[in-house]
Amino acid sequence: MKGAKEKGHTVNKIKAAKLNVSGCKACIMCWTKDGACVQCDDMKEIEPLLESADMLVLVSPLYFFGISAQLKAVIDRFCAYCVDSRKKSLLVKESALIMCGECDEERFFSGAIDTYKYTADYMKWEDRGILIATSVSAKGDILQGDWLTKAQAFGTSI
Repeated sequence: MKGAKEKGHTVNKIKAAKLNVSGCKACIMCWTKDGACVQCDDMKEIEPLLESADMLVLVSPLYFFGISAQLKAVIDRFCAYCVDSRKKSLLVKESALIMCGECDEERFFSGAIDTYKYTADYMKWEDRGILIATSVSAKGDILQGDWLTKAQAFGTSI
């Protein structure tokens, strides 16, 4: 975030893990009922941020070879924006992925990376890059090595 802010970007942080967002039920009411989801949860709070963003940077720890369930629930709710007759739209044109995890090899992140790449492709977002921090297990591990420097440089590059 620091690098993106230094470049003059406005940055909004959404902590999916702190929100109550249920996964999509595929009822497609959002396609037919004024664009509103029938679920009453915290997604309504973050929709205005998503709908005004020109770029999304998805950030997640690695959980059993994928992104966190909380972030996945938010992504699944993008269904509301995936039909030509949709009532709502996203302005997002670009995206990036940042992840960390205990695994010491990037290959263990391939499931999460594929989820991100398929989402970006389907949503027609330009992929601005992926940053994977390996061997990060305990809270302070991210401070070891040059991960924070890499993250700041990554933020500056976008």
